[in-house]
Amino acid sequence: MNVSDLTTSEYDTYYGNYISKVSNEMTLAEGFKQGEQRVLNFFKSIPNDKLEYRYAPDKWSIKDVFQHVIDTEQIFMYRCFRIARHDKNPLAGFEQDDYIAPSKANDKSLDHLIEEYQAVRQNFKVLLKSLKDEDLKCMGTASGSPLSSRAAAFIILGHEIHHMAVIKERYL
Repeated sequence: MNVSDLTTSEYDTYYGNYISKVSNEMTLAEGFKQGEQRVLNFFKSIPNDKLEYRYAPDKWSIKDVFQHVIDTEQIFMYRCFRIARHDKNPLAGFEQDDYIAPSKANDKSLDHLIEEYQAVRQNFKVLLKSLKDEDLKCMGTASGSPLSSRAAAFIILGHEIHHMAVIKERYL
């Protein structure tokens, strides 16, 4: 299953930016494998003295951004799971800024953040392996908009690419 299989009716237009960052030939399985390596290599390459850098006082640090990537993956994995299990209950949205302060990302070591990321990624990969194509095509509602199970997964792949580009552009 490739990102090119998605239709725009499977996700809110807000997520189009993330989905557009994923190669049309990329399958979910390969995307999650390659994405994990890309994320790990990227964050490991950042000098320690930059990890708590903010390009403006009211902006997140690099550690905060990494924590946001992890938190968002957990939320979208949950969405993917619920929708793939044919759960028709609307899924609530989440306010990303509300998650950063309680995460205390800047108190965590990079090794801890990496461990957390790898655990979440491994869980998502195992979930995706367990789902059939028909499960991934299931539709649900999240944040008041239609969302397919597979779109939730592809959004994560583009989301991490987006945030690495932001870090390169504004932080490094």
